[in-house]
Amino acid sequence: MSGVRTVLVTGASSGIGAAAAKRLAADGFCVYGTSRNARSESDGIRLLAMDVRDEASVQAAVRELIDAEGGLYGAVCNAGIGIFGSVEETPMERARAQFETNVFGVLHTLRAVLPTMRDARAGRIAIVGSLAGRAPIPFQAHYSATKGAVDALALALHNEVRGLGIHVALIEPGDVSTAFNDATDWGDAAAASAYGAAIQNTERVIRELLPKAPPPEVVATAIAHALSAKRPRVRYAVGNDSKLVPIGKRLLPDRALLAVIRDHFGL
Repeated sequence: MSGVRTVLVTGASSGIGAAAAKRLAADGFCVYGTSRNARSESDGIRLLAMDVRDEASVQAAVRELIDAEGGLYGAVCNAGIGIFGSVEETPMERARAQFETNVFGVLHTLRAVLPTMRDARAGRIAIVGSLAGRAPIPFQAHYSATKGAVDALALALHNEVRGLGIHVALIEPGDVSTAFNDATDWGDAAAASAYGAAIQNTERVIRELLPKAPPPEVVATAIAHALSAKRPRVRYAVGNDSKLVPIGKRLLPDRALLAVIRDHFGL
């Protein structure tokens, strides 16, 4: 695709999405960032209102971008939320909300951007998953499950569109220092849970470790590589656990891997 390359970044108002949008703009991309309420321009990034849970909202925003720019080179499917709580005690409405954003939000975005890329027979897609998809987090089972689903979705889509000139990469951050803790729906899970010290220990570890993690710019670097490299990778693991989790998943039996996870959270 010739000329300036236009890229859509969902969930660009903060954290990984904001860092990715800034990095891509600095690298010369024409960047459209989205959030549920944004509609302006900031730091050279054009902001669109989009609710990834609403397919009509996604289709309208992508159509507006394509009408303005005449095409679309890349998409970063980043918008996501997190909830905390046990599998048993988490209300179904919270579980459904987790999947509506993290899985169906990605599907809505992909369905909107793929036709233009397919017609052009060119494009790049970076889907932000998580190492939690391979090493599920206790009491964040719902979040981890959405990231496991995104892992499978990204790899299957890679094979579906590879012959059409479109490359799909899965970005797998570990812990990243963002406002994700503040945005997580903690509810009153630990205080009211029947799981006692186990859920309290897990919440404490999560809250303590994320602020000490690498900044979102390290993930933005991986996203930029996926969208611009001549030979991009299929999977980018990023962060302090980017070697430990893949090696553990590959070499350890499930029983041993789960024991390592329990030890990490003091369970």
